[in-house]
Amino acid sequence: MKKIAHVYYSGRVQGIGFRYTLQDIANYQKVWGWVKNLDDVRVEVLAEAEEEILNSFLQQVNQHFSQYIKDVNIEWLPASGEFRDFQIKF
Repeated sequence: MKKIAHVYYSGRVQGIGFRYTLQDIANYQKVWGWVKNLDDVRVEVLAEAEEEILNSFLQQVNQHFSQYIKDVNIEWLPASGEFRDFQIKF
């Protein structure tokens, strides 16, 4: 079943290529949505895909940036079908 993961990452997640790497992982796994830096130095992600793909996506992000991520807050939402790619928002 498709879902959306609305995720907030905190720690040292800005200025390290986090958004670009996350976009590469998302594109490889066919996850759609967006990622953006927030003014409070967190990174916000809205990712849509099948639940098992989202879990794999989130696991890869956490493994790749485990030394930088201090906290992850995930809210699971129903899929919207509005996304056709994965973008970096500015």
